[in-house]
Amino acid sequence: MQATSSTRSDRVRHEIAARLIRTWGRFKVQDINLHIFERALILKAKTGFSYWDSTIVAAACALGCSKIYSEDLSHGQKVENLPDAL
Repeated sequence: MQATSSTRSDRVRHEIAARLIRTWGRFKVQDINLHIFERALILKAKTGFSYWDSTIVAAACALGCSKIYSEDLSHGQKVENLPDAL
């Protein structure tokens, strides 16, 4: 892990890095598979979102997320089957 490299003057201690990884492991992660890729391309064409924003929305839909917090979407905007995309 780059953050713990001994060559960094501001390196993170191993114990802290391990704790961060365990903490992040509690969150669901959606693999970018063919279904997500295809859905993102459809969303991009339909909404005009960038490919990356479309991929985030497609992944959120696949995970059953009820909200997305993003600086690129409008407050209260409805996207796909998500009740709120913020």
